[in-house]
Amino acid sequence: MADEDNRGNTADGPDWEFDVEDDSGAVIAAVGRQIRLWREAAGLRAAELGRAIGYGENQVYKVEAGKRIPKPEFLDKADEVLGAGGKLAAMKKDVAEARYPKKVRDLAKLERAAVELGAYGNHNVHGLLQTEEYARALYGMRRPSFGPDEIDRHVAGRMGRQEIFERRPLTTLTFVQEEVTIKRPLGGRMVARRQLERLLDIGQLRNVEIQVMPTDREDHAGMGGQLQLLKFDDGTAVGHWEGQLTSRLISDPKQVRIIELRYGIIRAQALTPRESLAFIEKALGET
Repeated sequence: MADEDNRGNTADGPDWEFDVEDDSGAVIAAVGRQIRLWREAAGLRAAELGRAIGYGENQVYKVEAGKRIPKPEFLDKADEVLGAGGKLAAMKKDVAEARYPKKVRDLAKLERAAVELGAYGNHNVHGLLQTEEYARALYGMRRPSFGPDEIDRHVAGRMGRQEIFERRPLTTLTFVQEEVTIKRPLGGRMVARRQLERLLDIGQLRNVEIQVMPTDREDHAGMGGQLQLLKFDDGTAVGHWEGQLTSRLISDPKQVRIIELRYGIIRAQALTPRESLAFIEKALGET
């Protein structure tokens, strides 16, 4: 077996090949079946289990049917009440991974392996920089509309990716945000204010640089749309592009070089990190 370092790479380079099928639904369904089997073996009705662990009967039925993802405390309490001896509680790791949509898990896998990450955002604040309120507002705007559980799942996935700021060794992170993403009050004034405060806090980290691209720029290398560039410690790199209904990984070296070229020019055309933090602070004062 290849030696692994603490970024998730192998001796043969970063592992970025992903499963074609999203098996999260099957995982949640299997966990639900196990809970039902343990409940029935204990001679309890769903309502009785619900009362014992602090959940409603309908919630228990939804979990058992694989229609609702159980929280860690649900599994812990159910394990204790049903006398499962740790077998239900042991499923928390699998459930935690299945909470996130597949494309989010795939992207998080890339980000864990990256030593450098650069991203240009032209429509909204980049996911790694978002507050939970801001992310929830974005998913709440989707059309067709997401249901509450689906919104929770997407928000949890987005927030989970932000562990990248606490990882050691530090990942070098650079972001370029269009001016409109700073000034558009998505979610309302207070949500927007807290989002700007979050940008100012993250912008102070030593391994993070946030830049703003002013709207009045006459020459702009990012007119082709948003992009993301990830570099790995073996010298390889990939690009990532996400559109309305698709998410694309770009690994062809020629195309990656184009993305790298464009992103470098975008950074050169944007405000400097110091100027950008001053710009964000001014926008906060006006929000």
